[in-house]
Amino acid sequence: MIFKLAWRNIWRNKRRTYITVASVFFAVLFATVVKSIHKGTWDNMVNNVINYYFGYVQIQPLGYSEEPSLDLSFYPEEILPALESAQNKMEGYIPRIESFALASSGDKTLGALLLGIDPVKEDNFTQLSARVTLGSYFGPQDRSVMVGAGLAKSLSLQLGDTLVLVSMGYHGSNAAGKYPVQAIVDLPSPELSKQLIYLPLEEAQYFYNAEGRITAMALNVKERAMTLPLAAQLTSTLDQDKFAVLDWQALLPELVEAMTLDQAASTVILMILYSIITFGIFGTLLMMVKERMYEFGVLISIGMKRWHLVLMVWIEILFIGFIGAVIGILLCLPTLWILKNYPITLWGRYAEVYEKFGVEPILPAVIEPRIFFTQAIIVFFVTAILALYPYSVISRLHPVEAMRK
Repeated sequence: MIFKLAWRNIWRNKRRTYITVASVFFAVLFATVVKSIHKGTWDNMVNNVINYYFGYVQIQPLGYSEEPSLDLSFYPEEILPALESAQNKMEGYIPRIESFALASSGDKTLGALLLGIDPVKEDNFTQLSARVTLGSYFGPQDRSVMVGAGLAKSLSLQLGDTLVLVSMGYHGSNAAGKYPVQAIVDLPSPELSKQLIYLPLEEAQYFYNAEGRITAMALNVKERAMTLPLAAQLTSTLDQDKFAVLDWQALLPELVEAMTLDQAASTVILMILYSIITFGIFGTLLMMVKERMYEFGVLISIGMKRWHLVLMVWIEILFIGFIGAVIGILLCLPTLWILKNYPITLWGRYAEVYEKFGVEPILPAVIEPRIFFTQAIIVFFVTAILALYPYSVISRLHPVEAMRK
């Protein structure tokens, strides 16, 4: 009976109900959008850097991350048994040889990161061929380079131009070569785009006088949750005096610190938003209680128990909170779908800040049921707690005074 009365009561004053539902709806919408954009932005940032370069786990020579040197390079056959034992956690692995080189075209010279890759495995791993905007993806036997779009622009490179590379090879040997530009690659990380040059693995090994050797083995995982278990298994299997197994967080400590700081800032913003939401909802509840004082006085006068009255009003507010939360979730879906497929693009100083971290200056949203329901549940519980306010009013209510007001 109380549930029936509560449901009827919320529609006796439709304008008041609509205002309260709107308060809850906008609370769920704003909180969900803020959280989804924040998570989507960082997921995009991490995926850009990991999927197109680092990988979720890397096997490197011990000490290589502190002092990269070709002299620490190794033969991939040394780690194959460990990789085979961890196949159930991996999606694939790719050998790489990496070092610094001076890249010159005409009268322009810039420092670059020269990356020797296995074209087939690299494409399966990072879908690199899909990032080729000009030219064609090279093959294992080609003697040509693919250049990041940012670096190509800085050196004024066009397809077919000759790029001169000069560096130091294995054990201090001279490394120099001339290669035609076969493709321009548009990488999602602006920082990588400004410095990466790709060379087929065998040609890179020949260039560096390091035939058969690599400086890192990048691994991809089937699920992100397997990153730490995979790293732990490989660490226990490999010779720890010769190899180091690093997950993406160890490879990118600056990015992890920035993420932690930004998450703290996002939490503060959400707390402020929840505070505004709380006061907004409380204002509508206060209005509802004040408008119904006469009704409450009459109900108590004719014999309705106070706790029944409190329960009825509390259920009314829960109904309103539930309706607002459900509408908020339903209307979040098209909003976030638009923001996911057509993300907000930053410009000016804001874009420059993002590019310094090596990521695209965009703010995509992510659609995850957990975010929807978490925000809806938080706002619903805020509403449920605020619904206790009528208890303090009704418990001290004098029916005669209430009816006079």
